[in-house]
Amino acid sequence: MTCVLVVGASRGIGLEWVRQARAAGSRVVATARDEAGLQRLRELGAVALQLDVSDAASVSGLAWQIDGYQFDEVAVVAGVFGPRTANIRQLPTEAEFSQVMQTNVLGPMRVLPQILDALAPQARLALLSSRMGSMGLRSSAGSSLYRASKAALNSYLKDLSLELAGRALCVSLHPGWVQTDMGGEQADIDVQTSVAGMRAALSRLSAADNGSFLNYDGQALAW
Repeated sequence: MTCVLVVGASRGIGLEWVRQARAAGSRVVATARDEAGLQRLRELGAVALQLDVSDAASVSGLAWQIDGYQFDEVAVVAGVFGPRTANIRQLPTEAEFSQVMQTNVLGPMRVLPQILDALAPQARLALLSSRMGSMGLRSSAGSSLYRASKAALNSYLKDLSLELAGRALCVSLHPGWVQTDMGGEQADIDVQTSVAGMRAALSRLSAADNGSFLNYDGQALAW
């Protein structure tokens, strides 16, 4: 039986990832910050763990909670958008900067060392990024803090892929513009399509894909 870990699964993409993995017959461990999110995970048959990636003390207890697991698939989904600024003159507050960078960058950097001993051989590990973090694909400005956080996350993914080469396949995934609370109702695709595509892309990874930045349909994206 495939064993799956989803970090940041209280709603949206993370919750759908859990739903699809459970429907496929996988054993699933998933995290949420509050009791409402944890209850949604339990109702899907997942092992639900309380975790806030922006809280160092919360993350520090993850390793012992997953002791004994061997995860074949890991998705680190937790993230926030922050202020939707129109141009570089609109600066984030220090609190906004801290929230976005702590959640989107430092959060995964805290989580990954906690799960290394629980990775199965040739595990497939995805960090949920965004094409908004791409330098090569950028053609407009706006929401600079979110863009910077995802560019930084992509940089961390490259380091992770190099350190775990031969042991795990690590990629950054762009989920598409998805109809979630963050993406809005006008987005291009529904959450079911996004997650199904990302899970299929993970299943097709080879050693040559380690350290890649991929669209939800598996197409390579420019950094």
